Amino acid sequence: MKYYSTNRIASEVSLQEAVVKGLAPDKGLYMPEKIQRLPSDFFGGIGRFGLVDLAKTVAKAFFGEDIPSEKLESIVADTLNFDIPLKKVGEGIYVLELFKGPTFAFKDVGARFMARLLSHFVQEKGQEDVNVLVATSGDTGSAVANGFLGVKGIRVFVLYPKGKVSDIQEAQFTTLGQNITALEISGTFDDCQRLVKEAFVDAELNVQMKLTSANSINVARFLPQSFYYFHAYAQLARLNRTRNVVVSVPSGNLGNLTAGLFAKRMGLPLKRFIAANNRNDVFFEYLRTGKYSPRASVQTIANAMDVGKPSNFARILDLYGNAHEAIAADISPARYGDDEIRNAIRSVYEKSGYLLDPHGACGYLALEKQKNPDETGVFLATAHPAKFKETVEECIGKAIEIPSGLKTFMQREKQSEPLSAAFNDFKARLMSSK
Repeated sequence: MKYYSTNRIASEVSLQEAVVKGLAPDKGLYMPEKIQRLPSDFFGGIGRFGLVDLAKTVAKAFFGEDIPSEKLESIVADTLNFDIPLKKVGEGIYVLELFKGPTFAFKDVGARFMARLLSHFVQEKGQEDVNVLVATSGDTGSAVANGFLGVKGIRVFVLYPKGKVSDIQEAQFTTLGQNITALEISGTFDDCQRLVKEAFVDAELNVQMKLTSANSINVARFLPQSFYYFHAYAQLARLNRTRNVVVSVPSGNLGNLTAGLFAKRMGLPLKRFIAANNRNDVFFEYLRTGKYSPRASVQTIANAMDVGKPSNFARILDLYGNAHEAIAADISPARYGDDEIRNAIRSVYEKSGYLLDPHGACGYLALEKQKNPDETGVFLATAHPAKFKETVEECIGKAIEIPSGLKTFMQREKQSEPLSAAFNDFKARLMSSK
C-alpha cells in the first residue's frame, strides 16, 4: 500500500518509507491510500474474538500488503501481551482500561507495535544507527523508550518539557540509559513537538543522520491504536450493549481519536465520538465554530492533553475532505477545567469505588454530561491513576497503592540532559551523537 502526505505535495511512499521517515518532506503527515472496510459478517460475530485475534484482522487490513502474514501476526501477538478490559462504572457507562501494559498507559499499544515494526525494517535492510525522535507530554516518552529499550541499531531521543510531567512519568524514561537519551527542554510540549518536526525538514541533519519519529505523527504509532476500539465493541457485544455506542476520548494531540475514526471508516458500528478536552481547547473551539486557532498550551493536571497545536488535526481534516460539518457530525466537543476534573475523580470514587486518572476523568465527564439515555457510553482510561499520585490522592483524601512495576522506575537514578528550546541547540546535540 502507498502512503501520501496530508499536504499533497510530496510523492507517495511505501509503508517502510512512511515509518522510517515519520514526517513527509512537505511537512505533512502520512496517510494510507485506502482504508479497507471489513465485511459485515465479521462484525456480526465480533463477540467471539479476543483482543489478539481482532488486532490481527485489523492489522492485516492496514499492513497485510507490506508485511508477511506470519511476521505481522508475530508483531501483533508480541505487542499485545497484556489485557485491555472493559468495566462498568455507571448506568450505561463503561471504561476501557488501556493502562495494563508495561508502562501503565494506552501508548504501550502503538509504541510497542511501532518498535517491533521498525526493528523488522531495520533488520530487513541491514541498517544501523537509526535515530528515533519523540516529543512527550507524559506517557508517550515512557511507552516509546521502553518499547525500544535495548533494540539493536536504534537510538531514541525523548524530548520533554521541564517541570511539566509527573515524577513517575519522568522516571519511566529518564532512568533507562542504554540506547535511550532523555532531553529536558526549557519550554512546553509544543516546543518539544516543534523541535522534532524541524529536525525532519532540516536538510543537513537528514543527510548526516537517519531520523524517524515515534510520536503519533508516525503511521506505525497511531494506526495500531484502532485495535482496542474493536476490542471494546467486542466486549460490549458479549454484554448485548452494542446499540448506539458512543466513545469518549481524552484528546490532546488527537492521535487516539484519529485511530477511532479510522476504525469507524473500517465499518465498526460506532454512533459517534466525544473529544474530551481540558483547558487546551483548540479542537473544542474548531468543532463548535469551524475555526482552527492553534495557540500556546497551558499546564493542567491532565498534562498529556496539554497540546495547543495538535498534529493529527491534519489527518482528521484529510479524512473528511476538510468538511467541518461532516467532522462535527461524528465528533461532539467537550471541555473541562482542573476543578471539574478533580471533582469527577472524587465523586466517581465515592459513588463506585472506581479510581480515575485525570485524563480518564475528563473522558468520563463528557459521557456523564452528554450521553443520551438510549446510548451506551465507553470512555478511555488512558493511564494508571498512580502515575498522578499526588493529584489523585488530594482528590480522594487517601493514599493510593503504586503498582510494583511503577515503583521500580522510581528507585532508579535520573539520567537526563537539560536543553533550550532553540532548534540550533537541539540540532547540535543530535549531531554530537553521530
